[in-house]
Amino acid sequence: MKLFMLKSFILASIMFVCVLFGMQQANDGIHRMKGYDDSDFGRAISFSENEKGNIEASFLGQDVDSHDFTKKKEEIEEMNAYNIFSSAGKNITKGIEELTGKTLDYFAKKISE
Repeated sequence: MKLFMLKSFILASIMFVCVLFGMQQANDGIHRMKGYDDSDFGRAISFSENEKGNIEASFLGQDVDSHDFTKKKEEIEEMNAYNIFSSAGKNITKGIEELTGKTLDYFAKKISE
């Protein structure tokens, strides 16, 4: 199972990188087709270093930093949104665990008799 998950994660990562590469190639093609640089067209992903020496990243023209992720995480935690799929999954898991436990106990008793 771990090997399958690792392979799936690696495959998804490769596909994500390929999509970003394709977006960048399309952007470069648009620049070549127009024949001039337009400041409205940015790079799909760009990294730059600011005056303090920190590396800044932008994704599709929007700046990305670690504070955005922590802010979004805090907003999600504050919302305390009820997710029906999460609760249903937890209940199904709980039921399967109990069923498996009872089944194993039953067979253990039959074997010991």
